[in-house]
Order: sequence, then structure tokens, then C-alpha cells
Amino acid sequence: MRTLPALLAGLAALLPAPALRAQGAPAAPAPAARAAAVLPAATQIAAAVLPAPAELRAGAAVLGYAADRPGLVELRKGTNDMVCLASDPKAQRFHVACYHKSLEPFMARGRELRGGGMSPQAADSVRSGEAKSGKLKLPEHPAALYSLTGELGSFDAATGAVTGARPLYVVYIPFATAESTGLSATPAPGTPWIMFPGTPKAHIMFVPDMR
Repeated sequence: MRTLPALLAGLAALLPAPALRAQGAPAAPAPAARAAAVLPAATQIAAAVLPAPAELRAGAAVLGYAADRPGLVELRKGTNDMVCLASDPKAQRFHVACYHKSLEPFMARGRELRGGGMSPQAADSVRSGEAKSGKLKLPEHPAALYSLTGELGSFDAATGAVTGARPLYVVYIPFATAESTGLSATPAPGTPWIMFPGTPKAHIMFVPDMR
């Protein structure tokens, strides 16, 4: 059976988050160095929206990568409530995620802090403090996140299909607890549980397959 940290590797890119680069990782390459690895915007968009429910994909906003600009850039404006993140061309895995737009301030703040050089732990501490104080806006209702994580090459650009990537489903309910939701705080295969209960990033987790 795989360990829980391994199963949640994809979520780590978004939560405490859509590539953690602050813990001793090399700095982002210059635009020229990145250019060869960046996929066309249309290909990034096609892959990025795949975790979302089919009826929400066409209208989702998409953030991805450009050869001439660092960090995430807007590849497509959205017409619904979903935001999707393309897979990082520097990462050693395929990882795409989509989430409700009410989560964007929370997600964007985490990316900003880590991108500024903070360790994931320090960034998470700052973000949690800001959320508790009301400085950082959190969703006022349950908000979903979907992700797919797999090996490099999981996405076939020619067919638009993903093979072998592991899905993850999350519903954020800030400050929710096991008592307020009736959910267990113990991970189990094929059943939901609540993770980080009582914190700003409390959320319902569902991993279909924990092997």
C-alpha cells in the first residue's frame, strides 16, 4: 500500500499547492532555458481542464506557462466558476488541477509566498495566520478541487487523453471538524475523510484508490 504522503503529492503543489520550489530547489530558469519545455497554450489548456467535471471544462479559466515570462500566466479567461492550472514544464511529473474560483485568493497567496523564497511550512503558517485574522479571504461555502497526478508522459497531446494518472477529489470547508461534518479524520481507501480539521485549509478528501 502506498503511503499517504505519496498519494497527496499532487495536492501538495496547491495546498501547502497546483510544485514546491522554495525548499532548496533551484531558481526558475531564464525564459530562454524554459522555452523548449513549454507546450503550446492550446495543449496546456487541453490537459489542464481534464480533472474538472466534463460540463465545466469549456468555461474554466486556465493558468499556465509561457516561454517569455516566469511563473503562471493567464492562458484563457473563464466564463464559469472554475480555475485550472497547467502542468509545470519544470516538474518531474504530470500534475494538473482545477478548483472553484473562491479558492483562488488562498491558492494564489500560497504561490506568492513560496515564490518569494519561503519554505512550504513558513508559507503555510503565514497564510493560515492571515486567514484566521480575516486578511485573507476564504470561501464562505464548500469549494471543490480536482487533480490528476502521474508520470511524465501521462498526457498524450495528440489524442488529448491521460493514461495512468491518479485522481484526487477535495472539498474545502474552512475550519470544519470531524464533529461539524460527521466525517472521520482517519484516511481510508474509497471513502471521504476530513483533513486538517479546525484549520483554514480544512477539507474533505477522497482518494479513489490508495494502493
